Amino acid sequence: MPMNITIIAVGKIKENYLREGIREYEKRLKSYCSLRIVEVDEEKAPDNPGPAEKERVMKKEGERILGRMNRSSFNIALCVEGDRFSSEKMASRIGELALSGVSDITFIIGGSWGLSEEVKKASDLKLSFSDFTLPHQLMRLVLLEQIYRWFKIIRGEPYHK
Repeated sequence: MPMNITIIAVGKIKENYLREGIREYEKRLKSYCSLRIVEVDEEKAPDNPGPAEKERVMKKEGERILGRMNRSSFNIALCVEGDRFSSEKMASRIGELALSGVSDITFIIGGSWGLSEEVKKASDLKLSFSDFTLPHQLMRLVLLEQIYRWFKIIRGEPYHK
């Protein structure tokens, strides 16, 4: 059964170098899974928002994300407080999901201030890549590279850096 991977991400990719990298990994992933990227609109905010404004933005973006989430998918929220895995352990987790009959996995990338609590609660797993704060647009490229790496590990194929 082929694996269906969906990435729900806030905002559009603005930088050409990121778009090129994303296209490259989309191409590489074609032989491993069906990939779909769903972009939801970024909520407008003032330049220096306070905590209440940040919360409002995350809530609005979260409503858009929740409207696109498939409840029958295994939903993974990317957030700094999530669980950490090595690439090998995450590949193993993806392999275990596939063996248990899960064929749809959705990764969720929030906007500038992250994901709303509602999105995190609706997810099956919270995943952290690092304590570092990464721009959400760059995170999309990093995630695609890791998905590609996980599939290579699952199949026992070499991965050249």
